[in-house]
Amino acid sequence: MGALQILVASVLLGILTRSSNSEKLSFRDHRVCSVFIQNEDQLDTLRALEATPNLFTFLDVPSAINSKVQIVVPPAKQRYFEHLVQQLKLVSHVDSYNLQSVIDNERPNQSKRAAFGWTDYYTLEEIYAWIDELVAEHSDVLSVETIGQSYEGRDLKVVKLSHKEGNPGIFVDANIHAREWITSATVTWILNELLTSEDSAVRDLAENFDWYIVPVLNPDGFVYTHTTDRLWRKTRYPYNILCYGADPNRNFDFQWNNGGASMNPCSDAYAGQHPESEVEVKAVSDYIRSIADELTLYLTIHSKGQYILVPFGYENAPYAPTYQDLMQIGRRGAVDMYQLYQKPYRVGTSSDVLYVASGISVDWAYGAVNIPLSYTFELRDQGEFGWILPADQIIPNAEELLAAFVGMIDEARVLGYF
Repeated sequence: MGALQILVASVLLGILTRSSNSEKLSFRDHRVCSVFIQNEDQLDTLRALEATPNLFTFLDVPSAINSKVQIVVPPAKQRYFEHLVQQLKLVSHVDSYNLQSVIDNERPNQSKRAAFGWTDYYTLEEIYAWIDELVAEHSDVLSVETIGQSYEGRDLKVVKLSHKEGNPGIFVDANIHAREWITSATVTWILNELLTSEDSAVRDLAENFDWYIVPVLNPDGFVYTHTTDRLWRKTRYPYNILCYGADPNRNFDFQWNNGGASMNPCSDAYAGQHPESEVEVKAVSDYIRSIADELTLYLTIHSKGQYILVPFGYENAPYAPTYQDLMQIGRRGAVDMYQLYQKPYRVGTSSDVLYVASGISVDWAYGAVNIPLSYTFELRDQGEFGWILPADQIIPNAEELLAAFVGMIDEARVLGYF
């Protein structure tokens, strides 16, 4: 069977096994398989398979030769997957024989929780309710603003922490990719620490900087991961009868669709119809533009892989004019993170250390809005659990990120940014 025949058969299989969007998906007996890409034919075919609706779930978008992708294979398609492996001469390895067991172990305390905390993951409604309570309790320094609505009509909220006028601003966003639950859990923990910690370094950060925090940038997708598909990544705009959503972190208006993105609405890397086509991206972009003069540091929090990424990530991108400063500050963050739990973070541009990506927020913040310091964090882990990170890692993960913030801001002061 040739590559074209493989693709035709895959499309037909995907359409014939189209699943309902209204029921919560079970991943019982779904295998997670690692596939190693060794040549251009394999890469092209895997890219086409990734964009085929209702076939496999790719946990990584196929991006380059000599890279690895993880693919979720449903029980009914395991024989077909094995056939593809043989036809394409792929090197493949089964990482998990039952993905549902991994998902079940993600939240062992969900039936025991009494109040909002960081031993479990929470829904959008619960996060927003906690924020409202926090604002009421700390109204002298904390405020919340709705900066827009998602496609499905959910609020996009930004929390501002400010102890005094004239502080330099730091913008933080999380859960731009829906399935990355660890990110919103981490930034809510950090917000709580900024309000309550008595540590002198944390008090310095809280009182001498204005913090703008968007805990969930992709609310529709985030809700969908709780109600229907734990592995959903994109927004939820219906682009056609089979395919929903765009990748919001390929939709920013800087070097849009210039490598590492797709124009196929069925791909997880779909860049959207045009820059800022996603209402969530448009809302947060407009808000950041409105306060850009107040911002010195932009931090977008993702998972997984343990990276600290600096601009730029697009195809054949040059190094940023302040690349050396960005790297020095980023390396300080990685060192301070490692000292806590010996978790290594790699520092560099996305195109150097991870993959080519364009239309991404870290490039936009630096290149279009001129925020001097701009970073993407890819949090834990390096593959054991991926996006299904057990809840008992929320606090240590958050402690690492806060240590990075402290160290990076200290290094930025040394270099004269603050």
